[in-house]
Amino acid sequence: MKRYRKQSSPDFVYRRVFVLGLFVLGMALLAGRAVELQIFEHNVLRGEGNVRQTRVVEISAHRGTIFDRNGEPLAVSTPVDSIWINPQRLDAWSEPVEVMSRMLGLSKHAVRDLVQKNPTKSFVYVKRHLSPEEAEAIKKLKIRGVGVQREYRRYYPMGESFGHVLGFTNIDDVGQEGLELAYNDWLKGVPGAKRVMREGRGGGGVIDVIERVKAARPGRDLRLSLDSRIQYLAYRELKAAVTANRAKSGSIVVLDPNTGEVLAMVNQPFFNPNNRASIKGDEYRNRAVTDLFEPGSTSKPFTIAAALESGEFTVNSLVDTSPGKYYVSGYPIKDRRNLGRIDLGTIISQSSNVGVSKVALEVPRETLWNTYRQAGFGQTTGSGFPGESHGVFRDYTRWYPLDQATLSFGYGFSVTALQLARAYSIFAADGVIHQVSFVANPERASAAQAISPETARTVRNMLLRVVQPKGTGYRAAVEGYQVAGKTGTARKAVKGGYSKDHFVAVFAGMAPATAPELVVVVVINDPSAGEYYGGVVAAPVFSRVMAGALRQLNIAPDGLPARKKVADARADGGAV
Repeated sequence: MKRYRKQSSPDFVYRRVFVLGLFVLGMALLAGRAVELQIFEHNVLRGEGNVRQTRVVEISAHRGTIFDRNGEPLAVSTPVDSIWINPQRLDAWSEPVEVMSRMLGLSKHAVRDLVQKNPTKSFVYVKRHLSPEEAEAIKKLKIRGVGVQREYRRYYPMGESFGHVLGFTNIDDVGQEGLELAYNDWLKGVPGAKRVMREGRGGGGVIDVIERVKAARPGRDLRLSLDSRIQYLAYRELKAAVTANRAKSGSIVVLDPNTGEVLAMVNQPFFNPNNRASIKGDEYRNRAVTDLFEPGSTSKPFTIAAALESGEFTVNSLVDTSPGKYYVSGYPIKDRRNLGRIDLGTIISQSSNVGVSKVALEVPRETLWNTYRQAGFGQTTGSGFPGESHGVFRDYTRWYPLDQATLSFGYGFSVTALQLARAYSIFAADGVIHQVSFVANPERASAAQAISPETARTVRNMLLRVVQPKGTGYRAAVEGYQVAGKTGTARKAVKGGYSKDHFVAVFAGMAPATAPELVVVVVINDPSAGEYYGGVVAAPVFSRVMAGALRQLNIAPDGLPARKKVADARADGGAV
């Protein structure tokens, strides 16, 4: 049988060539594209890869530390960690996420809800300010889409005793109240930035730090004028006094009259800045600089100072207060008893409303107004404390005779505890008044002379008599020291007039009286335990705070008890 070789048809040959040509062309295109990507578009592609795998993140900056005048830390920032998620990468229904939720004290659906509410975001906080140990436990779970960020949390070692004056920061470490707010620009740091490489396939975790884009700049430290020893002493005594007298609130201010530095400032009720969850708006205001009250008889020394400055009166001038009652524009002004004809010093020591109102009506209105204004009433103290009140003090052109009379014993105008402390500093500093400062060693370009040195010393000597056995403020005495001061008891203003059973008890004074180094003001608002006079309620608190502060500062005594002087003289064989 004859065998035949099969011939390939032309169509088949053409098809084979065509397919082979397509294959070669495809290979060429792929090779060309590879060359293009590797050589011509290499930088572009690497940049795109970096965008997908690198990220610029913020480096938290350390907030400056606040110290007291002796270097004791009052506010410090401690490192903490915060947990965040990337909702686009996280499997919120996984078991590890439920484990993390339990570790964070959250419900098992909490993270799931965050993902559902923020589906398009790549960064959402889950819980902030965990301890580094807690954050490390979360890291060990190695959950895709969960990250940890280092932050700082503010901590106040002295707690509630410094709460009102220091204030607090928010969760982002930004000052919200008190000195934390006033000096926020000084204390806050400037965040830095770093570029990091993240995990592939959407994990979101940081593998490595590629470069530091900008270094974080820590905040600057702040040294205050406050003395933590005196601050705690004042806090303890005020808390005890408010409790014992069942008072609504209270404030104490301790001031250095020669520099204007605040050494202590406390209020009741208190709050603890370390426990932000329990802070209420009414609790954290600093009553010593925001709350106004009528100062009562603590204003009488300024009326007497105005009388001496006017030249209408001298130290030996006598005023007839008989029969213990005096009518001005039909309004009766009364003393507790008939004091008869008394000098200016007795008007202060016996706190005569009749006597001081008669003096005030003899002094030109402008002179009286100027003396009070020079003492700082009706204006801020210059402390810069957030929310500080100006007080209320009307211009003399709007006064009627009754306004002029009642002003002299502390009604018709309002002050803060800090204003009153600053005003009393003019008697302590020989008539000089300083701008108030919460910062240690403040720089002073100049100081104002509010009244003459002679008038200041004369009134200070009159204030000595207040704290002597027959004075209204004898309970303010401090053993071993001469104390000059004044009691005040003011009825609280209510709708339609003044209350008959709600009072503000005040004592303002200074020591050592021969060369005062401290001014202390005590305000007890609305005592309801029976006693309400400033000499009974506020004066003993002043005594304890002043005694402790003088000892803490090692200020030498200037007034040994008379019986000790006699005993010493007899021991030396001298005459007495």
